Amino acid sequence: MTEIEYNIQKVRENIALAAQRYGRDPQEITLVAVSKTVGPPSIMAAYEAGINNFGENRAQDLREKYDQISSPINWHFIGHLQSNKVKYIIDKVTLIHSLDGFSLAKEINKQAEKFKKTMDVLVQVNVAEEKSKFGLAVEETESFIHEVSKNYPNINIKGLMTIAPYVEDPEEVRPVFAKLRDLKEKLQQKEIPRVEMKYLSMGMTNDYMCAIEEGANIVRIGTAIFGPRK
Repeated sequence: MTEIEYNIQKVRENIALAAQRYGRDPQEITLVAVSKTVGPPSIMAAYEAGINNFGENRAQDLREKYDQISSPINWHFIGHLQSNKVKYIIDKVTLIHSLDGFSLAKEINKQAEKFKKTMDVLVQVNVAEEKSKFGLAVEETESFIHEVSKNYPNINIKGLMTIAPYVEDPEEVRPVFAKLRDLKEKLQQKEIPRVEMKYLSMGMTNDYMCAIEEGANIVRIGTAIFGPRK
């Protein structure tokens, strides 16, 4: 068993443990392997170990890897997306996790229309209100979603995403995850056109078990699969 295979097995065991503690089916949780700074050989090793969702946070890197890897991978864009980079990834990604403003929504809609597709996105919420992080404030998220639904027919909002502050003890950020789950549940009641609160993307290597316990059904794991970044 390779190191990557072993790591993936360990992560999957942890996902199952966290899910079962709260009576959830581990199969409903999507594991996105964060492949930033990781080359195609390691990506293929993870793919052969059963991972088919990979997350990139830079448009240029995603483009290059997309061109180098022919296997049927679902690419996720998980980083801050500048409007001028949308055209490079719109035809390559399954899900954009980081819609965080109207100018970006406008550009995603425009580029999706060119490709005759509707783009699935998550709205990024800066639950912890960290100055260093992108995302909408919790209290502005609902009105933003209504506006996007009304004005941009080539966008499907599929849920919410957040990045919790990095802390040694994940219990400290549990309230961040709980708050996003509450927001998702509130928005689910609204029945907004082209808005389906299906996904809650939260939890990374340091805190994904805690995120799953609070309702995450997409976790974005890099270091625990590929090892520390160079």
